[in-house]
Amino acid sequence: MRSSSRALRFAAGLALTASTLSLVTLGTAAPAQAAAICGGDVSIYGVLADGRLTYTAISPNTGDRVKTLIGPDLGFEPKAMATLNFNTVLVTSTSGALYRVDVQTNNTSLGLAGITKLWDSGWTFDKMTYDGAGHLYGTVAGQLHRYNVSQAKPAGPEHIAKHVVIDEGFVLRTLAAAGDDVLVATTSDGKLLSYQINGVGDWERSDLKASGWSGVDSLVSPGGGLYYGRTNGGMYWYHDADPTDGKGDDIAYHPSDPVDASGWTQTLLSAYGGDCTYQEPTTPPSDSTKGGQITRSEVISRALNWLARDIPYSQSAYASDPDGDHTYRTDCSGFVSMAWHASSSYTTASLPGVSATISKSDLQPGDALNTQSGHVVLFEKWVDKAAGKFSYIHESNPNDDMMRGQDYLNGGSDGRIAGHAASGYVALRYDKIVNG
Repeated sequence: MRSSSRALRFAAGLALTASTLSLVTLGTAAPAQAAAICGGDVSIYGVLADGRLTYTAISPNTGDRVKTLIGPDLGFEPKAMATLNFNTVLVTSTSGALYRVDVQTNNTSLGLAGITKLWDSGWTFDKMTYDGAGHLYGTVAGQLHRYNVSQAKPAGPEHIAKHVVIDEGFVLRTLAAAGDDVLVATTSDGKLLSYQINGVGDWERSDLKASGWSGVDSLVSPGGGLYYGRTNGGMYWYHDADPTDGKGDDIAYHPSDPVDASGWTQTLLSAYGGDCTYQEPTTPPSDSTKGGQITRSEVISRALNWLARDIPYSQSAYASDPDGDHTYRTDCSGFVSMAWHASSSYTTASLPGVSATISKSDLQPGDALNTQSGHVVLFEKWVDKAAGKFSYIHESNPNDDMMRGQDYLNGGSDGRIAGHAASGYVALRYDKIVNG
């Protein structure tokens, strides 16, 4: 059924790359805080007028552009694009073909592992977007279409299937996916809209803003209530404190602190929709006392409080805990001490004195991985225990502050966890932690 209306603290390096794109580095500005919880930098792909692919990383907490890389020519004239994951992009051509573009990127270069034509014709969408949850959307002649994508690197119709036409009336200037079956869009008369898609003929529209968005000619979202809109070549960022409420009065604007004031000349832009998630705020339980017993659920709740507040990293500053009764040092070990509600702000060298060493395979929520070479992360949960993949929370560094990440116990392809050798980490269990 349908219803209507419901500072840069990190300078963007790679000067050569920036000048090639005419991107500028802004002066220092007071950092703003985003509502989204992200596993790392926001990933945005683009295509320049000459057909070359671009990749840009943006810090979600500050809106600062971390880097921009320029890759090779795609070899065809693109029309619409959607990012499936960090290294896979779908791009249509003006002739109606659909291509899978496999990306290879590192800190300094952007390359292609291959370009595979999935369809010869029929893909005539003027806009495409992927919601990060298995659904590919496209618009053409006012119709909204949806496909199910069943593989991270689809090989053809067997992996991009179950095509349906959701409905008519989607005449939009821009289109982006903001979550599982959630779309955001702008119109030529300046509205900012949000859509919840439930099925064929079954969708809900919310008017987030009645005007003011007519200058946005490209809109992308990594999820979690973060939106990036290009206006007159500048890239601006916004965050919606509650992207689930169908209201726009809690959207924060940063006109004086854009990602870049100019230089975004790409003809197409697309964000990876799995970078960020929205987590509804919760009131942390406060059953524990400082230095006393604490349940695993309270440890994680306390950690999420600092993550949501994005407490700035510092080895000398202190910040309040969720109760507001105590303060802890705002570096990695101070954060773990806070999460444990420990009696002091310990260091990576002294944390083992209030905890026991355990097997990494025995890690449970609220335990820690500590390396006395200088870093500690709080174990949040297993993502795939058989594969050794887990989620963690940490006070990362002065550029990124509080972060949530995922990795493997062996560090994966680079052998590192949060920038430190995986082999150097020891699993610790706080002496006062209890199940619950």
